[in-house]
Amino acid sequence: MSEESVAVIGASRDRRKYGNKALRAYVESGYTVYPINPKEESIEGLKAFPSLDKIEGPVDFVSLYVPPAVGLQLLPAIAACQPKEVWLNPGSESDELIEAAADLHLRMIVGCSIVTLGFSPEEFPDA
Repeated sequence: MSEESVAVIGASRDRRKYGNKALRAYVESGYTVYPINPKEESIEGLKAFPSLDKIEGPVDFVSLYVPPAVGLQLLPAIAACQPKEVWLNPGSESDELIEAAADLHLRMIVGCSIVTLGFSPEEFPDA
């Protein structure tokens, strides 16, 4: 079990979306999970946050499930959290985003955080 925390940016209440499946995978792996979604109050029983700056306490990892243009806008807030790593999940990455993150000394990982946790997205049912 992990005692580390992760902010899932683009967390969704829609169980078909990867932003929801990732949230469930992190919970299953023992992380403290902070769903980030400005339109939701809670997701999968967890308090949702409208933005990173509303989280009290450390954020060890950030996992992005938003388009690259949105990720680019969020980079200053992500950098302010000083995460160990930022995961760019499929569809969230772009060369521009990766270069801008490097300028902020953020450690970016391009890959599927669900798979890295040892799961397959199919293990998290849509219903």
